[in-house]
Amino acid sequence: MKRILVAEDNDSNYMLMSYILKNHYEPVRARNGQEAVEMAETQAPDLILMDLKMPIFNGLEATRMIREKNVDIPIIALTANAFDTDREDAVAAGCNDFLSKPVSSQKCLEVIAKYI
Repeated sequence: MKRILVAEDNDSNYMLMSYILKNHYEPVRARNGQEAVEMAETQAPDLILMDLKMPIFNGLEATRMIREKNVDIPIIALTANAFDTDREDAVAAGCNDFLSKPVSSQKCLEVIAKYI
């Protein structure tokens, strides 16, 4: 089963994402940007769902750090901020795609399927 790293500091948001993913993928959780960077290397996920507002390193900082070591892993920004500038910032940091919260399970799975 493909492993998806869910970088999400909010418990209820992570619970929703794990519920959406559990029948199709193996979700693993990073609670902050620093954990996301470390787990991207140690857990060998097939894809990362990256919250942009997290403690220690925000999602943009974490994405840039991951990209320094791994340019191939798909990273999808997942954020409540849905402005065009947020999307542009995410892509500039190295995200492959962008999902706005709240995300529908169908939309989430469709975007993930494009990359896995």
